[in-house]
Amino acid sequence: MSVDGEVGRLKSEEDERGWEVDPDDDWGLAVVATVGRQLKLRREAVGMRAGKFGEAVGYGEDMIYKLESGKRIPRPEFLDKADEVLGAGGLLSAMKEDVEKVRYPKKVRDLAGMEAKAVELLTYGNHNLHGLLQTEEYAWALLRTRRPVPPEEELAQAVAARMARKAIYERSPAPELSFVLEETTLRRPVGGKMVWRRQLEHLLGVAQLRNVEIQVMPMDRWDHPGTGGRIQVLKFVDGTAVGRMDDEFNGRPVHDPKQLRILELRYGIIRAEALTARESLTFIEQLVGET
Repeated sequence: MSVDGEVGRLKSEEDERGWEVDPDDDWGLAVVATVGRQLKLRREAVGMRAGKFGEAVGYGEDMIYKLESGKRIPRPEFLDKADEVLGAGGLLSAMKEDVEKVRYPKKVRDLAGMEAKAVELLTYGNHNLHGLLQTEEYAWALLRTRRPVPPEEELAQAVAARMARKAIYERSPAPELSFVLEETTLRRPVGGKMVWRRQLEHLLGVAQLRNVEIQVMPMDRWDHPGTGGRIQVLKFVDGTAVGRMDDEFNGRPVHDPKQLRILELRYGIIRAEALTARESLTFIEQLVGET
């Protein structure tokens, strides 16, 4: 029997915070409803009552009903255990991939989907490191600065979603990735000295990839359009693109070629003002030496 905190105690809704379904996420609602229906059909097919099934998998009866009705997102380990108990032959376990995606906020899934299709990414950040460059411990430290402090499960969900986006580095053919980072961002010891140092070392490793270019904008170079906030442009194989900038077009994603040209013009100026990739690598190495 699966327990949480004390022997024999079945998991309840209180133990599963952060596993609610976003009511505005139509795809997520459909996935969880489908899983719930399959779960109920399999349970009834073997003639097992909800309470008895709950005892077998370590959940309270009320939680089983919520999972079967699509009101809660099932944990991957729950689906594995349910598959075993109900003799589903892998059917329930096979649903883990889609279910895990449901836990990621819709806007994060949408972003990850676009990054997965992009052949080129241009990004400038003036406050924090881009999510694709963050180590897991750095991401945890950064997200824990949010106020009010989110539940630990919600933070875990956000970190997992951010780390999942790194699949972009494993794509073939590899997309071209260009990052311009502010010096202040690199000097801020997020998470403490050792987390910060390991983050800098990680940047050095990523910068060695042939399809990645990392540039640093020195603090004394202020006369560039990046003072208006973050810029990101994603280009796709069919020639289309999407981009956004904090202080332009109300911060919304844009697809219009004229608007995209404005963002690319600004990004081009920023890259020209920043240190070259080679100079930036040397700069980050110096920072590591200082920590």
